[in-house]
Amino acid sequence: MRLPVLRAEPVPLRAASPARPTLTPDRLIAGGVAGLGVASAVMLARAAGDWRFAAGFLVGFAAIAAAIMLAARVRLGSGAGAGIVGDTTPRPDRALLRATLDMCEEPAAITDRAGRLVAANLAYVDRFGADAVPPALPGLALYAEGIAGAGRTAWREGEAESALGSAGVQLRVLRVGVAEDHLLWRIGDGRGEGRTDALRLVGGGFGDRMGRAGLMAALIDERGRILVANKVFTARAMGAQATSVSGRDFAACLVQDAEGALHFGRDGEGADPLRLLHIPLDDGELAAGAAAMLLFDDPASRIIEQSSTRPDDLYGLLGMLPLGLALIDREGRFLFQNEAFRVAAGMNESDGTLYPSDLVVKEDKSAVSDAVRRFAGGKPTAGPVGNGPILSGDVAVRLRHRPDDAVSLTVASARGLGDASVILSLKDSMEEGKLQRQVAQATKMQAVGQLAGGVAHDFNNILTAVLGHCDLILMRHTPGDSDYDDIQQIRHNANRAAGLTRQLLAFSRQQTLRPQVLQLPDVISEVSNLLRRLMGESMQLVINHGRAIGSVRADPGQLEQVIVNLAVNARDAMPQGGELTIRTYGVSAAEVRRLGADVLPAGDYSAFSVTDTGTGIPPEVLPKIFEPFFTTKEVGKGTGLGLSTVYGIVKQSGGFIFADSELGRGTSFVVYLPVFHGETAAPEKEVPKPPAQELWGTGSILVVEDEDMVRSVAERALTRQGYQVRTAANGEEALEILMQMPVGEGHGGFDLLISDVMMPTMDGPTMVRHARERFPNLPILFMSGYAEEQLRKSIHLDNVSFLAKPFSVQQLAEAARDTLARHAKPDKAR
Repeated sequence: MRLPVLRAEPVPLRAASPARPTLTPDRLIAGGVAGLGVASAVMLARAAGDWRFAAGFLVGFAAIAAAIMLAARVRLGSGAGAGIVGDTTPRPDRALLRATLDMCEEPAAITDRAGRLVAANLAYVDRFGADAVPPALPGLALYAEGIAGAGRTAWREGEAESALGSAGVQLRVLRVGVAEDHLLWRIGDGRGEGRTDALRLVGGGFGDRMGRAGLMAALIDERGRILVANKVFTARAMGAQATSVSGRDFAACLVQDAEGALHFGRDGEGADPLRLLHIPLDDGELAAGAAAMLLFDDPASRIIEQSSTRPDDLYGLLGMLPLGLALIDREGRFLFQNEAFRVAAGMNESDGTLYPSDLVVKEDKSAVSDAVRRFAGGKPTAGPVGNGPILSGDVAVRLRHRPDDAVSLTVASARGLGDASVILSLKDSMEEGKLQRQVAQATKMQAVGQLAGGVAHDFNNILTAVLGHCDLILMRHTPGDSDYDDIQQIRHNANRAAGLTRQLLAFSRQQTLRPQVLQLPDVISEVSNLLRRLMGESMQLVINHGRAIGSVRADPGQLEQVIVNLAVNARDAMPQGGELTIRTYGVSAAEVRRLGADVLPAGDYSAFSVTDTGTGIPPEVLPKIFEPFFTTKEVGKGTGLGLSTVYGIVKQSGGFIFADSELGRGTSFVVYLPVFHGETAAPEKEVPKPPAQELWGTGSILVVEDEDMVRSVAERALTRQGYQVRTAANGEEALEILMQMPVGEGHGGFDLLISDVMMPTMDGPTMVRHARERFPNLPILFMSGYAEEQLRKSIHLDNVSFLAKPFSVQQLAEAARDTLARHAKPDKAR
C-alpha cells in the first residue's frame, strides 16, 4: 500500500525576517492589548492629573495581560521554548505520526532538518532497530552514500527515488511538513508484500484463532530464526509472560527424547509429544529456505506407544496388504512376514530364517545388519535443516535365491507396533525385471536389424555386379565351353549369397513383401506336402484347423517360409523322431485380454502354432533364440538366421510370435496375425507383357547409380538390348544433364530414367522431384536393395516402378521394357 501523504500543501508560513517582521495572530493580539493599555493609562492620567498613577496602572495591566496570554499558549499546546510572542511552530505529535506510519507495510521513518529520527513504524524498527537513522542503516552500509545522496536530492527537489544496487531495495524520500522541514523515508525490502501478509497472518488475529484451535504456528527464515509466531507458540516456548519470540532459533525451542518424540524445552517429563508439520515457503515472497512450522499436541501417539498392541490384529492387517512387509524386534529377529514378503524373499515354510541378513548373499549381509541396527536401536538419522529426522532408508541388496538381480530393501523405524522396532518392505521385482529385459532385447534387436539392413543393402550392390558380369560373360559362352560351368558355379553361389541378404532384410523388416488377403488354412495346405518331405518317415505331421478363422493380410511366400523354418527347427529338435503339430485357430479380443500379455494389444487375431515333442530349449537359451546368428548347432550346420528371419517376417507383417518350451517335453511357437477387416481390393489390370524372348528395345535411358560396378553393368546390359544409355554418378550430375535438354512435350531427350534410391548428397527421390518439375511425364524406374513397401511410404511419388537388387541382366532388361510399355502413352497413364 502507498504511504499517506503528510505534506500540508496549502500555504506554508515564511520564516521571520528582521527587516520585515511577519504579522502572526499572536502579534496582532499583543499589539491590540498593548494599545488598549496605553490608551487607558493616558485617559487615567488626564482624569487624575497624575502621570505616576497612570504608569502604575500600565505596569499592572501589562503583567496581567502577559499572564493571560502565556496561560492561553500553554493550553493550546505551544512549544516549551516558545516564550517569544508570535512563535507558533507546532510541536510534532509522535504517537499520531507512528500510528500513521504503521499503516505502511514497508519500513518507513521521518527525520528532521538536523537528521534526527522523529518517528518510525514497526517494520522499520524490526528491520533496522529503533536507533538507526538514515543513511547509516544496518545491512545497507554498502549503500550509505546512495542513501545520503537521495536525502540531499529530496531536500533540494522535494522527492527522490533510488534502487540500491543488486540488493533489491527500493528507496523513496519525500520532503514533508507544514514548513517542509522533515524527510519521509520509505524503504522497500525487495521481498514483496507477501512477506508482510504472511507475518501479519500468523502474528495477528488469524494466528490467535489457530491458537484457540490448539495449533501453534511460527514462520522461520532461511537460517531457522523465528520471524513471527502466534501467542500460543510464544507462551509454550518462552513462558506466559513473554511477549515475543522473534529472532530466536526455532530448533532451540524444541527437544527430542529417546523415543524420537518432540517436546518444547520448557515442558517437563510426561508432557504430550508434539506433531510437527513443515510447510516450505518457496513462492518467492520469503527468502529461499523459509518455512511455516505448525505444531500441535499429539497425545494419541503416546497412548499407542504405551498401549499393548494386539499382535493378531496387527499381523492380520499386514497380511492383507499386497506389499511385502515384515516386522523385526529389538534383537534384530523376524517377528512376522506376510505372504507377499515371503514370496519376494524366496522363503518357504521349512526355511529357518531368523534374521533379515539371512535372506541376502554373503556380500550384502553386513549392510542389511547395519541398517536394521541403526533404525532399531539408535536415534533416527538427522535430515537436512527444516526437513526433520529421517526415519527410513533403502538398501540395494541381492537376495540369496536370486543372486543375479539387485532389489531394493526398505528399512523403516517402527513406533507403536508393540515389540516391533523395524519394519521391512521388499517388492518382488521379477516381473519388472523381466519387462526391462524384454525392452532391452527389443532395443538390441532393432539396432542389430538396422545394422543388418545396411549390410544387406551394400552387399546387394556387390551381388548385382557379380551376377551382371556373370550374365554378360555367359552371353559369350555356350554350354559346351570349358569356362561355362565355372561361370555358372559363380552365378549359383552369388544367388545363394542373395538368399542370405534376403534373410538379413527379413530380419531387419526391410525385405520386399507382396501382401495379399488370405486364409491361414489355405497357406498351410499349400506347404503341407513340402513339410512331409522335410519331416521324413520317422516323424508324424498333424494338422488341425479351427473354425471362424479370420482373413489376414500377408505375403503368402514369406508366410510359407515362416512355417518351413519353424518346421525345420522342430525336426532338428527331434533326432529320434516325434510328432509335429500345426494348429490354426481364431483369437478374439476378449481372449487376448484374458491372456494378460503386455506386448500383445487387444484385438482379433488369427493364430497358428507349431508344436514338437523334441528335446526342448533350456531356460537360459530361450530369451536368445530370435537373435541373429545365435545358434546351438555345431559349426557349419546352421547360420543362426532361421528364427531371426521368422521374427522379422512376422513383425513386418504386423504380427507377434511367442515361444514356450520345457526341457524333455518339446517346444511350441505361436504366431498371432491381426485379422484383416478391410475390403479385398480388386486385382489390378496388368499391362500385357511382350513375349519373354522380346527384350530388344529402342529409346534413350539415363542411368543414375553411385556404385561404379553396378552402373557399368547396367550400361552394358541395356546397350546390348538396343538402348542408347547415358550414365550419371549422382543426383546432381543427373540434374545437370536433364537441365541441358530442351523442354517440350517429350521427356527431355530421355525415354526412361533408372535411378538408385540411396545415394550420397542427393538421393534418388529428391532428384526425381526436381526432374519432374521440368519433365512431369518422365518414366521412372527405381532400383534398391531395400524393401519396396518401405520405400514407397517414404518416396511419395506417383507412376514409378521398382526393381529390387540384386538383379540379373535379363531382369533389368525386363524391368526397363515393362516400364516403357506402361508409360508408352503418358496421357492415359496419368
